[in-house]
Amino acid sequence: MKTQAELEKYATAAEPYVIVVAGAINMNPVGKEIKVQSDKTIVGQGTSGHIVGGGFFLGQGVHNVIIRNLTIRDAYQGIWNDKDHDFDAIQMDGAHHVWIDHNDLRHMADGLIDVRKDSTNVTVSWNKLSDNNKTFGIGWTENVKTDITIHHNWIRETEQRNPSTDNAAHAHLYNNFLEDAPGTSINSSYGNYSRGATKMVLENSYFQGVKNPVIKDSGAAIVQRGSVFSGTSGRNESGGTAFDPKAYYSYTLDKAADVPSVLRSGAGPRASIGTTSASPKAAAATTLTVAKDGSGQYTSVQAAVNAVPANNPSRVVIAVKPGTYRELVKVPSNKPHVTIQGTGGSRKDTTIVYNNAAGTPKPGGGTYGTGGSATVAVEADDFQARNLTISNDFDEKANQGLNGHQAVALRTAADKVFLDGIIVSGDQDTLLVDTAAKDKLGRVYVSNSYVIGNVDFIFGRATAVVDKSVITLKKRWDGTSAGYVTAPSTAADRKGILIANSTVNGDVSNGSFYLGRPWHAGGDASLDPQTTVRNTSLSGAIKSTPWTDMSGFSWKDDRFAEYKNSGAGAGGASSNRPHLTDAQAANQEVADWLAGWTPSAS
Repeated sequence: MKTQAELEKYATAAEPYVIVVAGAINMNPVGKEIKVQSDKTIVGQGTSGHIVGGGFFLGQGVHNVIIRNLTIRDAYQGIWNDKDHDFDAIQMDGAHHVWIDHNDLRHMADGLIDVRKDSTNVTVSWNKLSDNNKTFGIGWTENVKTDITIHHNWIRETEQRNPSTDNAAHAHLYNNFLEDAPGTSINSSYGNYSRGATKMVLENSYFQGVKNPVIKDSGAAIVQRGSVFSGTSGRNESGGTAFDPKAYYSYTLDKAADVPSVLRSGAGPRASIGTTSASPKAAAATTLTVAKDGSGQYTSVQAAVNAVPANNPSRVVIAVKPGTYRELVKVPSNKPHVTIQGTGGSRKDTTIVYNNAAGTPKPGGGTYGTGGSATVAVEADDFQARNLTISNDFDEKANQGLNGHQAVALRTAADKVFLDGIIVSGDQDTLLVDTAAKDKLGRVYVSNSYVIGNVDFIFGRATAVVDKSVITLKKRWDGTSAGYVTAPSTAADRKGILIANSTVNGDVSNGSFYLGRPWHAGGDASLDPQTTVRNTSLSGAIKSTPWTDMSGFSWKDDRFAEYKNSGAGAGGASSNRPHLTDAQAANQEVADWLAGWTPSAS
């Protein structure tokens, strides 16, 4: 789009939109900040997207917003710090889950970026910030709540707030390039500033000619590692204790000495972003067909997976015709971007099924174990499944002598796994949401689906959301009703299992099922299992005390809670039934779990 009216119409709408800015938009009046609503991506088409004389505002609770590949410039009215012209490029007050990436922000009347009033889960990456008085302010709150990651930004010819970070719980700054070139009209007064009670980790950045490159208040913390200071003067401070960023996410540091060249070539708008023609490999997915009757390219799903090239760069859809495919399927870690999709009129028309259990003997000796029993195992990132059934039909009744009845239908050990419109069916340990390693993030989003089982049938250490789905409680092999919906094994400081906007029911006895229990896998006391069930209809099958202990670990020492559930199985808050407050619930929404990832069918 090329007009202010179009941009405002879609940016302020309630519905989610991807908004492509394909020209220079001159804001009228000068300084206007468009009030962006949740679930928006605003991206410049190549290097053509310019916002001139204005910017964007993200208000309280606005979330899931990406502002990318834009040039936002020239609201300056001749006087720095002129409060009559308090015009920012991007300002947020209490927003969360925001990504500001590959923009060129310059020559504005006030701040280039203001992250204010308890905004959380903000990432600012690969931007050029220049020709300004106030670059980047963070905080303006008495609460120590803000979470922000700032990496690979080129900040040059700016005087102050580079950034200034006030009362941030977690501020992680790495691989940024701060440059004050000699002989220019704007001179730096300070660089990175940790104020109030901020906890800041500063790694492998490069400071060139900056006065007072790193400063901190007496109550603040700065942990410094690996930065380069060239031609700097004045205060360069560190001290206190902060946090370990790798406890929250994985990242790779560039060498500090390489940062200037990396950012001179890589920061700011890219010609390849926001255009379809620049990415021909991603323009269309490759489709492989599977049919039992030989009418497709392959007769088994695994054969189609085997045909996907290693390290494939773009989406491969494995279209599976109706039928029952009794086989084991594994999508290895070097085959990302795979979709397995049933082509029938119903998700019941196409079924992948097998019957291994944890105690099932392997042909080469030993047993499969719980994880190895999976009918479908996904180890590749950006996997999708839709319109099919994945099942484990292990017969417990016929195998009472077998030691180990856990029988997984689907195991995921990857990030960005999207399960859309499927059925996952089994008894004990139906859906294992795992991660590739204990320190790896693994996000799973289950939508418009059915998950069926009886014992710990949604379990694991991944960050997993079951949204707008039906969780079906199933009797055990002997006809009795007793079970547990979830068994999270979440690492500390990670999100666990979230059930939201869903229904929990089934043909079982009233008061016979727990919502969950803490799985400290291997007896690991450092884990902090989490299940939140919110805005969900609970049948009478759920116990009035819905959480219970497991293997000597008390659920009360971990993270189990509900929020605004309904139905016969819902109940009021008590010490045995914790409920989130409204404030706590505001930080336990689906978007908080997905952490900047927006699942979409492809």
